[in-house]
Amino acid sequence: MARIVFMGTPDFAVPSLQALARDHQVVGVVTQPDRPAGRGRRLVAPPVKEAAGALGLEVVQPPTLRRPEAVERLVAWRPDLVVVAAFGQILRPEVLAIPPHGCLNVHASLLPRYRGAAPIPAAILAGDERTGVTIMRMDEGLDTGPMLAQADWPIGPDDTTGSLAADLARLGASLLVEALPGWLEGRIAPRPQDDAQATYCRTLQKEDGLLDWALTASHLDRQVRACDPWPGAYTAWAGQRLKILRARPLPGRPGPGGAGPGRVVDLAPGTGVVTGEGVLELLEVQLAGKSAMDVHAFAQGRRDFVGSTLG
Repeated sequence: MARIVFMGTPDFAVPSLQALARDHQVVGVVTQPDRPAGRGRRLVAPPVKEAAGALGLEVVQPPTLRRPEAVERLVAWRPDLVVVAAFGQILRPEVLAIPPHGCLNVHASLLPRYRGAAPIPAAILAGDERTGVTIMRMDEGLDTGPMLAQADWPIGPDDTTGSLAADLARLGASLLVEALPGWLEGRIAPRPQDDAQATYCRTLQKEDGLLDWALTASHLDRQVRACDPWPGAYTAWAGQRLKILRARPLPGRPGPGGAGPGRVVDLAPGTGVVTGEGVLELLEVQLAGKSAMDVHAFAQGRRDFVGSTLG
């Protein structure tokens, strides 16, 4: 039975850890340090730490793998293989060289498309109809290593980054445990990526959630879904931040009476916002500091909402 060290941090990584623990000897888990969260800024453990604790696995949380003591801890575990899933740190050459069977990564895209830290929102923003997961052997580049296996997955019209990440997490865990025996036994020859087809994506920032009503309704719908759960899509109304939690594009629908982008209009039934092309129907919204509300109830309680201009 292979000795495996697992590295991961968010919810996406948990199914892969759990699947490995069922079939292999996970000798240690490396995850990010606890971080302050919420209004009280209390320290919160990453999901992988919680999952590893439930499995009775040893966990370390080095601030960086550049520290000699972190590398020494990895060497002491004597891993045959390291498996990485959304860990959040680049592995240096001395770490990549530790396990004789290398370091494998569970990546949430069909490489070489969407190398980088945020492939799921990138696929939604681009309007892709399908995405998937790739099991690859890590090298010193950013998601540039050769691939062991891939599996694709459809992107539905209502998929958000959160819902798609949950689907791809399960798909990645299944593909990982399916590919591991062949890799460990030398029956899988990884194939190189076509660098000419590579695209890159960056981590989302808070400002990426700001909606520009001059864009198309279809684009804004994708932005709302790509920014769910973080950073959240938002606009301004009456001097306050208004989050757009759920929406639906009506791409062929013109704004009534020549209304310009950002104007809130009555769709009879429903409430929408005129965009650069089409109307974005609002379904659920939330004012800063308030509870999320169905847009009908929101507009009923704020008679000046319809007819106002957002942004």
